[in-house]
Amino acid sequence: MEYIKEININEAIIHVLDNNADEPILNEYALDLDEEKYNFILKHIQKCLKDEDLKYGIFTSESNIVKDLSQEYLNGENNLLAVSKELAKQMFILMRSKGSIPSCDLIVVSFTTEFGPILGLFKMDYIKNYVHTIEFVDEKLGIDIVPQFTGLPGSSQRIQKCAFIKPIRDENSFDLMVIDKRSKTKESNNENQEDSSNYFIDNYLGCTIVDNERDVTKSFVKAAEKFTQNTFAENADEAEVVRSTIKRKLREEDNIDVKELSQQIFPENNENKEKFVEFIAQQGITDNISLDKEWIDKKLKRVRLKIDKDIDLYVNEETYRDNSRFEIQRNGDGTINMVIKHVSNYVEK
Repeated sequence: MEYIKEININEAIIHVLDNNADEPILNEYALDLDEEKYNFILKHIQKCLKDEDLKYGIFTSESNIVKDLSQEYLNGENNLLAVSKELAKQMFILMRSKGSIPSCDLIVVSFTTEFGPILGLFKMDYIKNYVHTIEFVDEKLGIDIVPQFTGLPGSSQRIQKCAFIKPIRDENSFDLMVIDKRSKTKESNNENQEDSSNYFIDNYLGCTIVDNERDVTKSFVKAAEKFTQNTFAENADEAEVVRSTIKRKLREEDNIDVKELSQQIFPENNENKEKFVEFIAQQGITDNISLDKEWIDKKLKRVRLKIDKDIDLYVNEETYRDNSRFEIQRNGDGTINMVIKHVSNYVEK
């Protein structure tokens, strides 16, 4: 997967898309990106690019407004202000045609990366904030608290829908990166209804989602753990062998051959060997997996163990693999002891 680390914002424009209005409120100027606003947008870009829900997408072959406009800008054939207005109009049309899409601000951002230029689209759904009001009642000062629905997501909050569009080139394996989360709230207010449609991907962006190395790696790790839990629910000894073998392969290899891995895990058990290969295939995972090493490094950095349903244990990878501090002892009956050694300090939380 392309992990973008170098981000330089060129310009950004914001438009207001209010369901209560007859038309979108379109900006005539780019944002004045002072340090505070620049960092606000930058942090949202960085957070979205690191989001585990970020997917790869490919534009469908048919012409559509978002595809055509984004490529006009990225190929230097149009300016950001004109393109962003049309992108905002298209979103507003969808919002009016589908009653459950929340009002928002649409931020369109142009930035460059180590992989080339990108056009970012951020649907900034409004956040409910509370402010105080001051008024005089019978010549006495009264202060109350009232909700507001026009706040933008803070830099620490997650955005539900955004897209990062690249210039379309024949050598590219994907055209854009997308986050499309379904917001769920218990509010009856029309502004906060559950958005259960695929309008952002299907109707607005006009793209299909494709798996990348991170998606495949995550799916394999999840499937392998599910197989281990199902097969060795009452045998912690065997389960530990499976997990430690898989972790070692994830750390050491760039690719995993499922059949070869199964042979290493179960060298003398043909039944489990076949069951493992069959189970992984049933999850829609191919026999040969290209691993996302950056995601693996992050995933294995810390080990979380849920032990007999009533003990939670967090151990960083270095300690987990250090027998002088943490050791797995096999009892020979399918149970194991997990021994924490040489404790010199601990705190109670």
